[in-house]
Amino acid sequence: MGRSTHTFKVYIVILCNTSRVKVLDNFRQIVENVIQVASVFEKNSVLNLDYVPRNLPHRESQVRELTINFRDILFSPGSVSSAAVITGKPGSGKTTTVRKFGETFSQIARDKNVKLYYTHINCHRQRTLYLSLLEIARQLNFRVPNRGLSAQETFRYIYDNLEKRNIQLIVALDEFDYFVSSVPPEDIYFLVRVYDELNVETKRIHYIFIVRDKSTLSFLDKSIREHIMKSVIDFPPYSSAELYDILKQRVVEEKAFREGAVGDETLKSIADLHGADKGGSGNARLAIETLELAGKIAESEGSLLVTADHVEKAFSQINPDIAAFEEIIKDLDLQSLMLLKAVADKGGEDLPIGVVEEQYKLVAKKMGETPRSHTQVYDYIRRMKLLGLLTTKQSGKGMRGRTTLISLSIPFSPQLEDLITRELQGRKKL
Repeated sequence: MGRSTHTFKVYIVILCNTSRVKVLDNFRQIVENVIQVASVFEKNSVLNLDYVPRNLPHRESQVRELTINFRDILFSPGSVSSAAVITGKPGSGKTTTVRKFGETFSQIARDKNVKLYYTHINCHRQRTLYLSLLEIARQLNFRVPNRGLSAQETFRYIYDNLEKRNIQLIVALDEFDYFVSSVPPEDIYFLVRVYDELNVETKRIHYIFIVRDKSTLSFLDKSIREHIMKSVIDFPPYSSAELYDILKQRVVEEKAFREGAVGDETLKSIADLHGADKGGSGNARLAIETLELAGKIAESEGSLLVTADHVEKAFSQINPDIAAFEEIIKDLDLQSLMLLKAVADKGGEDLPIGVVEEQYKLVAKKMGETPRSHTQVYDYIRRMKLLGLLTTKQSGKGMRGRTTLISLSIPFSPQLEDLITRELQGRKKL
């Protein structure tokens, strides 16, 4: 009896191990089969949002305007401080064009024996004047002394190093909207009118201010506003034909896909879905994202061709409003994200500020954070309104007393709530 039971147990163990081996073999077989199937992609990296292509279709006039604004640096370096404001909606090519211009223009300058450097600062990530200056110094490989310098002293240190090395510098301040809404006015004044503060003759620092909407700059002091808005370069949303050319370039010139995998009709269907003249947002990022997702769907179905059917499936998974929302909130601070979460928790529409604050305190408690004061909360709301994340209005008839009503800028949905929650949890882990 004992031996029989023992034998039975051994048999069970063998069966279990055999079953496990089969499961592992099946798992390995699935992975190997996918690896062996020919991919529709050739260089998927050129579809990344951070990728800067060799050419920028339909932004030639903007590049010319930028060149006109900054060419004095080449012919009479140090005589004037050049500046330009870049304005346009998300996906209109602002950041990519400015980066490409900065890199190309500085190279041309050095070919002409002018030591010109370009730095690109995201004001959403470098949230203060001091942090922005540290990032400028880092990109220039200037070692800022670790002795607690003020922002003004750090700026002076950077300028002195530029002077010592006879360098001209273009600083692109991306998401400058955030700077306008968050830093003290005197910091912006110092940044923009630095030569009044430093009392120097040689102009070595030049600016490109990148904003979503130039109306944001109306909050600036008149003297600063007039100083930086002498040249405003607009980036309009892309038309269907323009998006087709951009997609075609990524597929043919940049070789994102295997030859023949993506036909003209597929590219036209994406361009028509997103083109501003066809009722879309004119957002090139979303068009490229749709193309990439359509390629992945084609692969998952075992197709060697990316078809219009794959495009339709990809488009149904991409909500343009949420994609734009996601692009903005990825650089928000923790307190702002907790406020967004509070608004979403309460349905996201026409919420009295008192209700939002109470929910925000609950979110903060759950996150183990200390909630901010009413004044600070209102300031966070004001900033997110400028960024296009929230809308506010005054209560009217039917409500007792007067209060500020707060809503999410796009209709509430479970997908939107999941996005905010995911971003909030990710930020807390940092």
